[in-house]
Amino acid sequence: MTPALGDEQQLGYEELLAVSRESLEAGTDLTIAVEEEFALLDPDTLGLVNRFEELRDAAQGTELGDNLAGELIASEIEVKTGKCDSLEEALRLMEVRREQLHALASQQGVALGAAGTHPWSPWQEQRIIDTPHYRRNDELLRYVVWRNNTFGIHVHVGVAGADRAIRLHDALRVWLPDLLALSASSPFVEDVNSGLHTARTQIFTRFFPRCGVPDPYGDWQTFEAYVRFLYETGSMTEHTQLWWSVRPHLAFPTVEVRICDAQPDLEEARGLVTLVHALCGRILRAVDEGERLPEPPPRLIEENLWRAIRYGLAGELIDLGTGRVRPAREAIAELADWAEAEIEIPAANSAERQIARHAEGETLRDIYAEEAVRCPVKS
Repeated sequence: MTPALGDEQQLGYEELLAVSRESLEAGTDLTIAVEEEFALLDPDTLGLVNRFEELRDAAQGTELGDNLAGELIASEIEVKTGKCDSLEEALRLMEVRREQLHALASQQGVALGAAGTHPWSPWQEQRIIDTPHYRRNDELLRYVVWRNNTFGIHVHVGVAGADRAIRLHDALRVWLPDLLALSASSPFVEDVNSGLHTARTQIFTRFFPRCGVPDPYGDWQTFEAYVRFLYETGSMTEHTQLWWSVRPHLAFPTVEVRICDAQPDLEEARGLVTLVHALCGRILRAVDEGERLPEPPPRLIEENLWRAIRYGLAGELIDLGTGRVRPAREAIAELADWAEAEIEIPAANSAERQIARHAEGETLRDIYAEEAVRCPVKS
């Protein structure tokens, strides 16, 4: 039995690896689950507030309660669609969960924020939630984990076959920068304009160990050897300590895409999830049909990742096969076309909208209030 998030890992790593492989071998292609992280805010000041436990307790016994989780700090909350058999079901439940969370937060007098970072609340004032998992991460990572006041959207996609899961993982690495550029929503942090389109990514992927763009593994045996090495050397004590931006999940028969910023706009969040799901389906088809997939060295993927962090959807990305540099929008349109994803690339994504209003002289508070915040319903 795999642990719930926040609990201690119960299985030894050898048994965990065996169960994980068996689960993947019996898995189903293209099931999907979406996890969205939201900031908990004081409705008057819009600053972060440590209210997670109150919302969690108030949700007990409801449908939302089973799909609610803590995520490191008490001023953050995560909602989950749960496993869905189709993309359509997941997209529907994304709206349902947002509405359920908004109703719960309103009852408790809490506002919600949905950008990748909070523009001004100090990390020093955020409390880490009291669970075995997060106490252990606090002890292990110290400043690294204290500083990580960030909010993302994660997509789990089901895979049948352990080796196929690794092939999917390896291919997805190439397009992590494209997904990041599309999702960028965090230009402001620590009361400044960071100059980045996704400060969240710079904070998270550059601070945490085993984070960012992983190496390719090629097959399950190689991945398993890597995980075993981490456990045997004491480098890792829980499977969740693989913080890579894409990872084969050891608790579910899925590959999890973790690169994206949280999304203020529901339709843009749905478009992002649609692209991830379609891309996974297209890659798996290529794997099954023997179609050659790009295998650039990690150092080249990192070049595109930096471009996505710095300039987001407003910048340029490199075609790593040809060296051609083209606008990020064009690159993402090409990717969507290849993946057969029916999405609309926004005229301006969240980061671009925020940066444009800042250039017009609006304050960070007004920009955040307009772009990212949902306040309690007034009676």
